[in-house]
Amino acid sequence: MDDEAVISAMREWIEKAVIGLNLCPFAKAVYVKNQVRYVVSHAPHLDGLLEDLDRELDFLAAADPEAVDTTLLIHPTLLPDFLDFNDFMQLAEAALEEHRLDGVIQIASFHPAFQFEGTEPDDLGNYTNRAPFPTLHLLREASIDRAVAAFPEAETIYARNIETLQTLGHAGWQALWRNKA
Repeated sequence: MDDEAVISAMREWIEKAVIGLNLCPFAKAVYVKNQVRYVVSHAPHLDGLLEDLDRELDFLAAADPEAVDTTLLIHPTLLPDFLDFNDFMQLAEAALEEHRLDGVIQIASFHPAFQFEGTEPDDLGNYTNRAPFPTLHLLREASIDRAVAAFPEAETIYARNIETLQTLGHAGWQALWRNKA
């Protein structure tokens, strides 16, 4: 897939799942203001992906939040196995600390086979973090703090998401992707 197709698939996922199902009530504002940066990595190995992450951490830390509030670092082919991706997250967190951005930027993870600890692979709760490709979502802590302050009972989002997905069911989730926008 070329970069345009990867980004298009990610946009569709954001529009239909993240915003459409309201899995993240904070996402719509930055999305409609075009404050989301999409970066497709072509790194042939993990070291290269870490270098891409280093560049994006520096970029986001220096960028004006009004122009770029969050970054999706996407790798469409590296780390297809979720457990390998999950292990890689330790390296990503270490990079965050090396850049002294712990507490400034947070990294959320998304993967096509995302699985929360203690769940079965087909558990609908896992779908809250299932994106088309392995993705590192770099978020500004200040933006998260503002969003949480503006959203009453933010701690209930996860439980509400599980309920939404259980109501939708596997068939409903699959239907989202059959019905092209």
